[in-house]
Amino acid sequence: MSPRSAGWIPQQHGAWAMLASPLLLGVLASGPAWIHLPLAAFWFAGYFLFYAASMWLKSGRKARYLPATRAYAGLAAVLGVVTALAAPGLLRWVPWFLLPLGVGLWAAAHRQERALLAGLTTVLASALMTVVAYDAGPGEDLRRAVLLAVGQFLYFGGTVWYVKSMIRERGNLRFRRLSVGWHALSTVAVATFSLPLAAVFLVLTVRAWIVPRFSFSPKQIGIAEIASTLAVALVSLFTVG
Repeated sequence: MSPRSAGWIPQQHGAWAMLASPLLLGVLASGPAWIHLPLAAFWFAGYFLFYAASMWLKSGRKARYLPATRAYAGLAAVLGVVTALAAPGLLRWVPWFLLPLGVGLWAAAHRQERALLAGLTTVLASALMTVVAYDAGPGEDLRRAVLLAVGQFLYFGGTVWYVKSMIRERGNLRFRRLSVGWHALSTVAVATFSLPLAAVFLVLTVRAWIVPRFSFSPKQIGIAEIASTLAVALVSLFTVG
């Protein structure tokens, strides 16, 4: 049995950018601190646990996913305790993750992990890490952290719509219009705190309307998303304040 088929290695390649971008954005905006090391380790261990547990629930609780789930649960618990002992104040953010975590596990148990709601709640949890990482550092402008998190949520939420319009909902004009609508409203929202970032979102809105008309491989879509993620993160870092 391969590690991938047993839940040890996540196969959701698009999730890596969504894990790394909010975390790094929060770290860089606040200022790096040693506490970010155990926090980052806990964040990634938590994702590995979430993936393994989701596969276990989705499979109808098959035993082959239990070793990975138990191992990652133990690792995440240790790293979580270390992080909490080093920075007890971060515990105040735990309740904010309970809803998206619960929705994600429920969706997996009902084999609805690819549903739009499940995707957006996962994005919400990811975006929240921007605030947590910022709060862990020396930064004191929590308002800025929240705005950065909003930008990350709107961007990655848009990728959920966009990627679906390119693959699973390809050819569905109604879905593509909804995707464009999300991007357009996001552009307006972002314009209230960063016009340069709004310009990036405007380009993404145009992309959401035009690009799904053409055929691209998942690999090509993924490479383009990496470039978009970097653009949004960098413009956010230097213009949101």
